[in-house]
Amino acid sequence: MKRLLRDLGIMLAALLLALALDRLGTFTALAAALEERAASSPPPGYAYADESAPWRTPAELSAPSPSEAPERAAAALGHEDLRIGSSLAVDAASLLQEGWGYTLPAEGPQILIFHTHSCEAYTPEGEDTYLPSGDYRTLDAGQSVIAVGDVLAKTLEDAGFTVLHDRSLYDYPEYNGAYDRSGEAVRALLEENPTVRVVIDLHRDALGGRRTEYVSPDGEDSAQVMLLLTTGENGLYHPAWRENLKLGLELQERMERDYRGLARPLYLSPARYNQHLSPGSLLVEVGTEANTLAEAKRAAALFGDCLAAVLGEHRE
Repeated sequence: MKRLLRDLGIMLAALLLALALDRLGTFTALAAALEERAASSPPPGYAYADESAPWRTPAELSAPSPSEAPERAAAALGHEDLRIGSSLAVDAASLLQEGWGYTLPAEGPQILIFHTHSCEAYTPEGEDTYLPSGDYRTLDAGQSVIAVGDVLAKTLEDAGFTVLHDRSLYDYPEYNGAYDRSGEAVRALLEENPTVRVVIDLHRDALGGRRTEYVSPDGEDSAQVMLLLTTGENGLYHPAWRENLKLGLELQERMERDYRGLARPLYLSPARYNQHLSPGSLLVEVGTEANTLAEAKRAAALFGDCLAAVLGEHRE
């Protein structure tokens, strides 16, 4: 009898543990989804497909169902240049031929740089050390991804562009909800600066201790850069995602042409990450936690050269 009771107790404990883990996974997934979902009303001219569908334009409501097209998309720049995490129909070659359909005005701010995860930092080296606020995180803007944004901003300004660099912290003191907070800030900045056409959310990637490697033309070690574009197909309002992707593809092609090896494969994600706020939105990952700040800064300068070249073809 004692053995039976013991076995029953073990089985009950295992069942309770399984239920707890399952609930934890459910709550974690729900929290992640809620963090990205911005509560907003549909703009004029948009309709609702059904109670469970995202906002769509009338044209999108009558569009054919998505089809698988990773191979077609990858053929435009080569399989090694693109990673498609989306099931939506994408023809990268056609999008490149169409080109990004926007121009940068001659007057006023044209480019906005911000950092949803502002405290992301790199591997300390030499004078580039910092007081950590977490694993590879710091409140020191001179040692975090914000400093990489400073380099990108200066590179673009030196090329004749007018840049806004938002150096605010959106992931401190709370990490959860960072995309909601940065999204509200971007909305306000775009309202205040209607001439902005390109919006860059600059990050530092995390690859479990793996560093990215590129040797710059002057022989210096540099990090690599990854462009992340989104479709919103997980149910979030994102009607102009193809316009964002067109700009991303132009930039990916330019990096491959000018600095072959600087760019990691462009990743097309089914998420959104606030890219619905502008048809010129890019999420850019510069290096990883295993890269140094100096390597990330070199990558930002090279990336800035390519971005300036692409946007130079879109000036008024």
